[in-house]
This record gives sequence, structure tokens and C-alpha cells, in this order.
Amino acid sequence: MADVITMLALSPTMEEGTLVEWLKSEGDAVAEGELIAEIETDKATMEMESFFEGTILKLLVGKGDAIPVGAALAIVGSVGEDISSVLSGLSNGAKAAPPAPATPAAPAASPTSTPAPVEAAAPAPSGDRLFASPLARRIAKEKGLDLRSIQGSGPHGRVVKADVEASKPAVATKAGPPAATAAPAAGTDLPLSQMRKTIAKRLTQVWVETPHFFLTMDIDMASAMAERKRINAQLAAAEMDVKLSVNDLIVKACAVALQRCPKVNVSFQGDHLLQFDGSHIGIAVAVEDGLITPTVFNAHTKSLSAIATEVRELAGRARAKKLKPEEYTGGSFSISNLGMYGIDHFTAIINPPQAAILACGAVQKEPVVNADGNLAVGTRMKVTMSCDHRAIDGATGAEFLIEVKKLLETPLLLLV
Repeated sequence: MADVITMLALSPTMEEGTLVEWLKSEGDAVAEGELIAEIETDKATMEMESFFEGTILKLLVGKGDAIPVGAALAIVGSVGEDISSVLSGLSNGAKAAPPAPATPAAPAASPTSTPAPVEAAAPAPSGDRLFASPLARRIAKEKGLDLRSIQGSGPHGRVVKADVEASKPAVATKAGPPAATAAPAAGTDLPLSQMRKTIAKRLTQVWVETPHFFLTMDIDMASAMAERKRINAQLAAAEMDVKLSVNDLIVKACAVALQRCPKVNVSFQGDHLLQFDGSHIGIAVAVEDGLITPTVFNAHTKSLSAIATEVRELAGRARAKKLKPEEYTGGSFSISNLGMYGIDHFTAIINPPQAAILACGAVQKEPVVNADGNLAVGTRMKVTMSCDHRAIDGATGAEFLIEVKKLLETPLLLLV
């Protein structure tokens, strides 16, 4: 009997994915575990495997389609097999049950919504029934288009994203008073990527549901910058392919401070706090469609050069959308650094299920009053920690920042 391949949750927060490319065509043989498609999730572009063996009898979605988790993607069976009953079942709302996806290898992951019902491809439309992908329906609604007037190019005449984008609203020719319509937008509608959709949804939810408070502190970075310069000179002399950044110093300082202030290294879990043993530091990395936070696990146990190497490698794969789910989940604390853009101060939204995030501004020269009471030129960095007040109190957060300040102002402590 033919089997239905359905969309798996390829990341902990994924609710739907966009088909980037089929790696198999109808009529191709496929083995269990063989790659069949590239899927854009809310975090990365990932390859999806077949969990059945046989021949691809029908591809049910087209390139660019947004497919809810659990929705039908393709039918696999024996050559010449009659799949009309399978197609009929899908068109009647039947939902194939795929094997349960593997649980990400992470200490904690944010909850995901219940998968949306299947909207699978079906035989050629008849009567008033209309077949269109969820993304095509949304774009058509935003553009004020009637889907019934659009010729579908997807499987069985299904209307897909490309069909809607190529269509224009019909121009009325009948004489009469003008209809009351909204003024045309002075710009171009840009469809949201899966990543941007998830960012919009999750950050809105976090901002509404999580009671944030903010702690700001100035840190004297003169010694840290001098130590960084000295270490980088030694690394260059040794012809090592690694270079410390200011961010690497901050990662190490936060990792050590979390061990000294474990009350910050927690996650609010409703009726209890989850206490993390290791300092797992998430680092916000800007990518084309938004941002992602790859994690340096147990950063408190790693040398500065090891952190620098790992961060560079993770950031590179993050920008290429090649991270694995276990590499961007399970963090216990996050850092967002906009200093390289010349930003001197900002606040960040907490990355759930963590309880705090540190926003770091630029290291810059500014006038300061020194210990002798004289005006001098100082090297300062302003940091602001956003805290979940359900898990962290003000004094607890302040104690953590004091530790971070002490470690960065005495950078030798980061080397021992």
C-alpha cells in the first residue's frame, strides 16, 4: 500500500516549512533515509529524508509552497500502484501519521504550537472547490486577488505562490460609481520568510508574557583591550588561524560569572525554575532574514582561543543556514553585541526559555573622572542586561553584572 510522506518539525519552533527544492522527481526510486527535499524552516535550510522505501508516485507540493507541519508532501509506493484512494483520503482531510521526529539534543526548548491541519494537494478542482497553498492564499488576500481567477501551475492545478505573485488585480470596466476601496500601497509587498514569521510571533509573545526589567552598567575596558591586543600578537606570531574579538572576551566573562552567580543561570518553568549546570552561551548572529543564536556549550570550561574558533565557525554556518537544531537550542544565557555597528547602548528582548540576555554596546573612548578625581580619557563599554523578573530579582542581576565587570576589568582572571 502506498505511504504518504508528511512535513516533519525540523526545528523545535517550526510550525510550517517552505519547499526550497525537490531532490527527487516523480518516478524516482527512493530508499528509507534518503534525502528527498530541501526545506526552509524558521531557523535554517535543512534537508529532509524519506521515511519510506519505494517509488515517488506523486509530489503534492511545489517549489515555494509553505507547508504546515504534518501536511502531505509526497506519495511513495510501488510502480503502477493505484493511489486514487490515497489522494481521495487526503482531499477529505485525512492526515497521515509520520514517525515522531527525534527530540533535539538540548537541555530545554521552547514549546511549539499544535501542527496545523493538512491542506494537501488533490485531484483537479471541480465546481466551487479551490486548491491553493497556504502561502498563496495569504498573498492573494493581501493583494486583493480572487484565487478563482488565477490559473494554478502546481500539482493538479494547485495555485502556488508564483501564480499569485504573477497575477494582478482585475480592472473594472463596468461604468458606475467607484467602489469604496483602500488607497493603493506606496510600495512593494515582501513575503515573510519562515524565520521572520517565527521571530515576529515569538518576540511578540515574549514581550507580552515576560515581565522584563533592565540593568545597565559601564565597564572599564582598557585592560581587556590591551590584553586582547597582546594575545592576538602572540597568536599571529605563532601563525595560528585564530583572532580574539571583544565578543569572545564577553562570552568568557559571562560564562564564568554564571558559575559564580548560578541564580542567573536559570529558566522559568511555570511552577519551578530549571537550574542549568553548565554556562551555555547563545550568541545573536545577524543573518539575511533576521537573527539566530548559536550556542557555545559549557563556555566556562573553554579557553579564549577555543571560544573564538567555535564562535567564528558557528557564525559562518549560521549565515549559510547550515546549523543543526541542537546547535541553536539549549542555551542558558544570551549575548547580543551591536558594538561593531557603533551602537553605544540598547536593550534586548529575552530569548526564551532563558531568563536573561546581555546587550553590549561599542567600546569607545570617553571622558571619565579617574580615581584621583581628575578628568581623563577612558575606554568604556556600556552593557544592559534584560532579566525575566519571574526568575531573577534586581539584586541578583546586579551581583551578576558586578562579576562580569570584575572579570573584564581584570582580564587575567579569564586566563586562569
